[in-house]
Amino acid sequence: MKILVVDDEAKIRSIIRKYGEFEGYEVDEASDGMEAIDKVKQGGEYDVIIMDVMMPELDGFSACREIKKIKKDIPVIMLSARGEEYDRIHGFEAGIDDYVVKPFSSKELMMRVNVVTSRRQAQDDDADVFKYEGLEINFTARTVSIDGQRIDMSPKEYELLFYLVRNKNIALERERLITEVWGYDYYGDDRTLDTHIKLLRNSLGEYRKLLVTLRGVGYRFEA
Repeated sequence: MKILVVDDEAKIRSIIRKYGEFEGYEVDEASDGMEAIDKVKQGGEYDVIIMDVMMPELDGFSACREIKKIKKDIPVIMLSARGEEYDRIHGFEAGIDDYVVKPFSSKELMMRVNVVTSRRQAQDDDADVFKYEGLEINFTARTVSIDGQRIDMSPKEYELLFYLVRNKNIALERERLITEVWGYDYYGDDRTLDTHIKLLRNSLGEYRKLLVTLRGVGYRFEA
């Protein structure tokens, strides 16, 4: 994991570098917005950018907009001495992921970095596409296709299928499926699960065979 710290104050960059490296990140630095843009243009692969708002050459908001044009998916955490609502809104409109007001706690900043990078990693994981013969499941787009034809399902059918496929070839108890898909606070009839399995099988057509019933246990997606 690699962080780009953009701030015209060398002391601030040094503090963030210290804590970032302690957390296991590789840390790169830029002293202003223009330098940050150049580093991204030159192919810098950053997992998150921590950027000050007030800088010479180019302010953080403008730099963020330009960076997002180059690499839209790079998370940006903005640092600012001003915490007014207008500034926060301006930052989020520019495409930032989080906003931290100076003076800040270095530990809190790193916690925010960890949250942003974890979220991005989860999104990257969800970008997987599962394929089995003519069946294709795109987790990011939340689509299911059979022989190139899109299959329409209810939101809960998608969630149930995605969970089964994510845990393919694993025996999943009924209670676990209900808890993971419907939530810990679900108190409805557990026949709801059987109904959705039936709907899923109808939707999957010839691939219904992949949904295997484990009598007295639950279900398994075999592929």
